Amino acid sequence: VRPWESGGGMPLMPYNAASGRRYQGVNVLLLWRVSRLKGYRHPAWIGYHQARERGGYVRRGEKATPIVYAKTFTPKEDRDRPEDEQRTIPFLKWRDVFNVEQTAHLPDPLTCLPKPQPLPAALEQVEAFLARIGAKVLHGGDRAAYSPNFDLITLPEPSRFESAPHYYATSLHEHGHWSGHPSRLNRDLAGRFGTEAYAAEELVAELAAAYLCALLSIPGHLRHAEYIGHWITLLKADDRAIFTAAAKATDAANFLSEKGGMIPREEAEDGSVAL
Repeated sequence: VRPWESGGGMPLMPYNAASGRRYQGVNVLLLWRVSRLKGYRHPAWIGYHQARERGGYVRRGEKATPIVYAKTFTPKEDRDRPEDEQRTIPFLKWRDVFNVEQTAHLPDPLTCLPKPQPLPAALEQVEAFLARIGAKVLHGGDRAAYSPNFDLITLPEPSRFESAPHYYATSLHEHGHWSGHPSRLNRDLAGRFGTEAYAAEELVAELAAAYLCALLSIPGHLRHAEYIGHWITLLKADDRAIFTAAAKATDAANFLSEKGGMIPREEAEDGSVAL
């Protein structure tokens, strides 16, 4: 439902301890999942050799967590052709990382546990963040939705939500949809998912909201529980769907981060990318 730390704190976006750069795409989900299962509270991860280069080491018996990154290659028969006629074939590779809690003797700055800002400050920040994005938002009624035809987000009045974080998490979900408008990211999932495009778009928006809640220190909740069945059907039918949805969600979160004045960090030093 939500990637809380074992102590009940806010989920934080995982990042590479050596470079400080955030992981993206499906790797966020992979690392959040392992953190939840293993009880890791720290969001920083590091490669075996990166730890050694910084004077630390991975403790004996600790198991690595694999992440994925994208590479391409040109088939041998195409390498003598003009560059614009060469084929490039994408493929995925695995790379192992360790949570910093699995290491010893790393410098203190790499292992100091970051903390989300206090909720009152986070609520002020997310309000300013959404104002800078500048989407058209209409309050009223009893449902939250985004209308591509009118390029309009509609939300119930904030007072009708259980809490301010619920309101902002819902708003971020609808802003996730807003990012896909043809004048912005032009996200059309019909060609990729066919009749399941609606479920895929909802999954993209929900993942984008989860990423943004983590970045903005908003304790978000799964808003669209009724879509879980559709998502399960989608993911069972297409074992690459989660890669696509997570990558599109990263694109949406990065786009909104830039519009809202929070410039995203570059891809992680170890090759993790938004897949």
